[in-house]
Amino acid sequence: MEEKDFQHVSVLLNECIEGLDIKPDGVYVDGTAGGAGHSREIAKRLTTGRLIAIDKDPDAVAVAAERLRPYPCAQMVQSDFSEMCEVLSRLGIEAVDGILLDLGVSSFQLDTPDRGFSYMHDAPLDMRMSKAGLSAYDVVNGYDFRELCRVFREYGEEKFAPLISKNILKIREFHPISSTGELVEIIRRAIPAKAQRESGGHPAKRVFQAIRIEVNGELSSLSVFLDNAFATLRPGGRMVIITFHSLEDRMVKQRFAAYCKGCTCPPDFPVCVCGKKPQGALVNRKPIEAGEAEIAANSRSKSAKLRIIEKL
Repeated sequence: MEEKDFQHVSVLLNECIEGLDIKPDGVYVDGTAGGAGHSREIAKRLTTGRLIAIDKDPDAVAVAAERLRPYPCAQMVQSDFSEMCEVLSRLGIEAVDGILLDLGVSSFQLDTPDRGFSYMHDAPLDMRMSKAGLSAYDVVNGYDFRELCRVFREYGEEKFAPLISKNILKIREFHPISSTGELVEIIRRAIPAKAQRESGGHPAKRVFQAIRIEVNGELSSLSVFLDNAFATLRPGGRMVIITFHSLEDRMVKQRFAAYCKGCTCPPDFPVCVCGKKPQGALVNRKPIEAGEAEIAANSRSKSAKLRIIEKL
């Protein structure tokens, strides 16, 4: 794949770089390097510092490695961001000054039909960021009614999950569902026309999101990452995370709040006996969102929310 073919516009780029508060001699991790948009801006600001860029998509790894080649401080690693601590351990790094995570699907992945991420193209059902393991085809054709309903409800917040799941099982009696186009039609036929008109968005959007999250283990990866990553930050270090849907944002918000909480004594205790101190402080009380100009230039930034925490 040619480097020029991998196009991706980095969301909230300036806000992320400012939020990281980069020190020229610091150690930084970009857990979702993608096309290296954020990584390159971090690397530009380092002198004696170090950048570890991580991505699970082999296409992204190849492109990002090439784009980071002019920066000796940068190193590209193919891995899932949930394995960040293991990656750092292998590299002999015990603590870092900043961590960035951009949880959006890259424009390249969405716009490359044969990756099967988009409901706008007819393509093989795939959606694997790593190009390995469980695929969308496996989920759609292998999960039973209850499992399909769970995925569509939990990860897509789709209220018509039972109807859609029932329709999928009906079609599967005759032949496997092998393309995104066929799945879109099944979803479209399952959702009442009135509900489609009232929602305004594409009827397949929630189901495709749900299947993608299931295929790539996105929420479980985020949970593992959040459990471990904060501990690797040095005091004064920052974690910067961009989310694109409510399930991710809720998890990040709750975990950040727990790091900032400190005392866990019952409210009726006159004095603290647990001795727990806050581990972190929020840099921005409310999530940072894209401005009108960025949304006009890149419509995919509309749902982005940026949260930043600093380790005390």
